[in-house]
Amino acid sequence: MYLARGSSDDPYVWLWVLGALALYALISYGLAYRARSRRGSAHPAHDALHDLKDREDPQPPENRFFSRLIMLGGAGLTGLVAYLTSGALRVVTVGLTAVLAVAVWAYYDHRTETRAAAQR
Repeated sequence: MYLARGSSDDPYVWLWVLGALALYALISYGLAYRARSRRGSAHPAHDALHDLKDREDPQPPENRFFSRLIMLGGAGLTGLVAYLTSGALRVVTVGLTAVLAVAVWAYYDHRTETRAAAQR
């Protein structure tokens, strides 16, 4: 009997979600660090961390829409790959698909953030 708590075939779904969010934060930090070091910052690691903390300005609606579209498309593609594969192949392909999707999502957000900051 399934209760309203929800059910899932994979009890580790939340670990995949948390891993994707941690990977997004790590890639965003790496991109901010690279941008700060290329600009000649004296303390690029510290400045990159503050850049990530200070992202309080909301994205313009079209950038936010495309960012969420990339996020949901990557999640859908990862789910489709998980559905179509099994065994050890599933772990490898889902992992690679998730890393690629999160990297594209973080890169898009980084590129649109630096453009918005340059226009201010």
